[in-house]
Amino acid sequence: MNSSPSFTNLDSAPGHRSGFVAVIGKPNVGKSTLLNAYLGQKVSIVSSKPQTTRTRILGILTRPNAQVLFVDTPGIHSPKHSLGRYMVDAAISAIDDADAVVFMVDLSELPDDDDRRIAHALRDRSDNRSVILALNKMDRRLEPAELQAHVEAYWALAPTPEGEQPPAPWDWIMLSATQAKNLEELLDKIIAVLPEGPLYYPPDQVTDRQERDIAAELIREQVLLHLRQEVPHSVAVAIEQYDERTNGTVHIAATIYVERDSQKGILIGSGGRRLKQIGADARHEIQRMLDARVFLELRVKVRKDWRSDERELKRLGYVNEA
Repeated sequence: MNSSPSFTNLDSAPGHRSGFVAVIGKPNVGKSTLLNAYLGQKVSIVSSKPQTTRTRILGILTRPNAQVLFVDTPGIHSPKHSLGRYMVDAAISAIDDADAVVFMVDLSELPDDDDRRIAHALRDRSDNRSVILALNKMDRRLEPAELQAHVEAYWALAPTPEGEQPPAPWDWIMLSATQAKNLEELLDKIIAVLPEGPLYYPPDQVTDRQERDIAAELIREQVLLHLRQEVPHSVAVAIEQYDERTNGTVHIAATIYVERDSQKGILIGSGGRRLKQIGADARHEIQRMLDARVFLELRVKVRKDWRSDERELKRLGYVNEA
C-alpha cells in the first residue's frame, strides 16, 4: 500500500476525512466480500476457498464527507511455502500503513489460534490507531446464549487498560457482508476515526489496479470456482497479451501456471472441456467489468513448485524485486 497516492490535494470541503483502512483477518472471513459490497462492483475476487486473496488490494470509496481507502489483505494463516509467507507479511505490514484497522472475524465460530495471532499483532503494531472488530456472518443462526459467548470471546482479544502498552481505541459491530447488514453503521464508525484530509483520488475512481491485473484475477477466480482440493491453490495467472482494438474489442492471452503435470491435466479436463468452461465464464466476467466484447485465449503451463521459488514469485508479480 502506498501512503502517497498519485492524486493529492484534490478539492474537498472543510472537515473532510480521508485515510487508509486495513481490512485484516484470517482466510475466508469475508474481507473481499465487504470491499466489493462497499464499492458496488468486483475489485477483489471471492470464493469459498481460503487464501483466495494473495496481494493487498486498494478499494476507493468516496462519500461527500470522506474518502475511505480500503486495503483488502490476504488472510493471515500459518504459511507452508514462500507464497504463504509473502501473503502473511503483506497482510501484517498493512497495519503499519493504516490510519485505522477493521479486524474481521467469523461470528459463527469461536476464536481460533489465527484470530489470536492477529489480535496479538494488532496489539503490538497498531499503536493508537483505532481498531474496529467486525463480527461478520451475523446472518448465521446462533442461539442467544451462544451468540453472547462468541461476542464476548472475540471482545476478550482486545487489549485492556492493564496491559503493558497503552491500548489502541477498539470498537466493535456485528454485520453480514453478504446481506449488506450494518454496513452503513460500520462505515460511519470508520469515517468517524479517520483524520481530516483531502481527496487523494478522483471521486469516480474505485481502485488503483490496472484492468489487465483484474482480468488475471477474474480468470483465477474461475479456476477456484471450478476446481476442488489443492489444485486451485497451486494456480497463478499471467497476462501475456492485452490489446484494446480500434473496433472496441479487447483481445487477451493468458497463461495459467500449475505446479504438477497431473494438475495441468485436471485443469484442462477431458477433451479440454474444463478449460473451455473456465475460459467462457472468465470471459463473461471480464466483459462485464470492461463493458466490451472480449476474446480470451488460455493456455496451461507447469512451473514446478513455483510457490516456493523466489524467482518465480518475483516473475509472477507476488514479490517486488527491491
